[in-house]
Amino acid sequence: MQIQAAIAEMKKRENAVILAHYYVPDEVQAAADYVGDSYYLAKAAMAAEAETIVFCGVHFMGESAKILNPSKRVLMPELSADCPMAHMADRRQIEKLRAETDSLAVVCYINSTAELKALSDVTVTSSNAVKIVRSLKEKNILFIPDANLGSFVAEKVPEKNFYFSGGYCPVHASLLAADVAAEKAAHPGAEVLTHPECTEGVRALSDFIGSTADIIRRAGESGAESFIVCTEPGVLYELRTRYPSKRFIPVSMACADMKKNTLEALYACLAEGKGEVRMGEEEMNAARRPLERMLELAK
Repeated sequence: MQIQAAIAEMKKRENAVILAHYYVPDEVQAAADYVGDSYYLAKAAMAAEAETIVFCGVHFMGESAKILNPSKRVLMPELSADCPMAHMADRRQIEKLRAETDSLAVVCYINSTAELKALSDVTVTSSNAVKIVRSLKEKNILFIPDANLGSFVAEKVPEKNFYFSGGYCPVHASLLAADVAAEKAAHPGAEVLTHPECTEGVRALSDFIGSTADIIRRAGESGAESFIVCTEPGVLYELRTRYPSKRFIPVSMACADMKKNTLEALYACLAEGKGEVRMGEEEMNAARRPLERMLELAK
């Protein structure tokens, strides 16, 4: 408890607000002021009034916070915490498809670098991707970087033609349909809750598919007592806190980068001003446009 109290005191001294993703360690979620998925945290970052935003997540999240609230100091407990998928698209592919394809919108998952966002027309999250893509006037969609989320959106919006960059989340893509089938057999009656970053085979075995926030909401609304949870197991902290009488069975491996956000790293970040996210004004301006368009279209 001593380090938690020290973090709370340091937060006051630095006029800081702590944002944490559902996938970071339990004790860091407990220390945060706001905990949520990427969409919720993007809105929280933009609205933050504190002088310092401490973002417990991976690098693209800290970038997005800085882009949306550029006058604030944005710190990350561990700057090396990265998302491999955030880099899985190529400028040349985007430019080539734009040159060759009429009525094309480049739709960029928020799990991406600022460079990729700047090349896009709109950013989306797993909680609003279907709504936003459906609302676009363009007939053709290049969805970057996550092909699994993109294919899920394509299933829901069949009136549009999709292209993909072939990216994937190593954590969600590593989850095999056979693993889910085995858990279903071992736990008859359990409802399968799945993040759309999972493969098509896993999604086909699922009872519900949605963002982390959607999964949490579904667990509360469902009459089931047991759930097989097909996403990063950090979400179990929130699920078990909200619904202590229900049982949650994880099947995904953990994200090593998210777990770099320890309490010790959070304290050092506040105490020493370590891990500041620094971006150029031109870079921020270019990436801000698709983020702001997302927030407008998702209303």
